[in-house]
Amino acid sequence: MKAVVFDNSGTLIERFRALKDLKTGSIIEDMSSIDIVDNGVKRALVVLQTNPSKCIINARPDQTIYEFIKRNKIDFDISYSEDYIKKEEILEAIKEDKTMISDIQDSIRAVIDKKYNVQICSGSGLIVSLKKKKIEFTITAGGKIFKEVPEVIDELKKRRIEIFIASGDRKESLKELASFLNLPKENVFDTADSWKKMMIIKKLKNKYKVMMVGNSANDILALKEADVGVLTLQQKEKTPQKVYDAADVVVGNIKEILDVEF
Repeated sequence: MKAVVFDNSGTLIERFRALKDLKTGSIIEDMSSIDIVDNGVKRALVVLQTNPSKCIINARPDQTIYEFIKRNKIDFDISYSEDYIKKEEILEAIKEDKTMISDIQDSIRAVIDKKYNVQICSGSGLIVSLKKKKIEFTITAGGKIFKEVPEVIDELKKRRIEIFIASGDRKESLKELASFLNLPKENVFDTADSWKKMMIIKKLKNKYKVMMVGNSANDILALKEADVGVLTLQQKEKTPQKVYDAADVVVGNIKEILDVEF
C-alpha cells in the first residue's frame, strides 16, 4: 500500500503572502515567513485559527492583538519555529505588545487586492520574537490551486494511492481545500509544524510506503522521514540548500510526481 502526503502552501496552491514589517510599517510581498523565522533568534510563526475575511477584517482595528485574542478566546497555533515553544510563551511574549488589529487588517487587504483566496491558505498570523517579547511582523497568505493539482489527485486515486495533506495552515482553510479536492477530512492534518509532519509520516509508514511532497524548510524533517521525499519548485521561490539536501527528488511541476517511483 502506498500514500502521498502533500504540504499545502507552495505545494498544492500557488501562495501569495503579504507581511507587514512593524518596524518600518511597509508591506512586503517577496519574503518567506519561514526564512524570517530562521533568520531571527527564538522567533515563531503563529497562525490565528479564525477567518481573516469574516472575523479579523471586521474586528475593531484599535485593539491590540493580545486583547483581541483574549477577549474573543481566539485559538492559535505555532506553525513554525526552530525551537520548541509553548502557546503560553507566545501569550506572555505579546502581553505588553502594542501591535493593533489594524496591522493584521493591512496585510489582509494586501492579499485581497491581489485577488488571492485567504480561505484556502494559512489565513492570518504573526511572527513573534520571544527574545524581544514583541510581534515583529503581521502576515496574511492567500492562494490559488495550481491548475495541475486536480488531475494529479484524480490520477493518484485511480492508482489506489492514499492521499493526505499535512500543512502548517489553519484548520478551516484545509477543510475547504479537502472539500474541493474530494479528500476525506480525516486525511488532513492542520497547523502541522516540522515535528508534527515528521511524526505523521512516521506513523503512516506503519501501514504505507510514503512519499512526502513539500517545498520549504518546514518540510525538511518530513522529507527525510518519508520513503521518498520530493521537493517541488513550482512556487518559484528561493529555496534554501538545506531543503534540497533533505529531498530525494526535485520537480518543477506537481504533475511530475506521477513519474516518481516509490
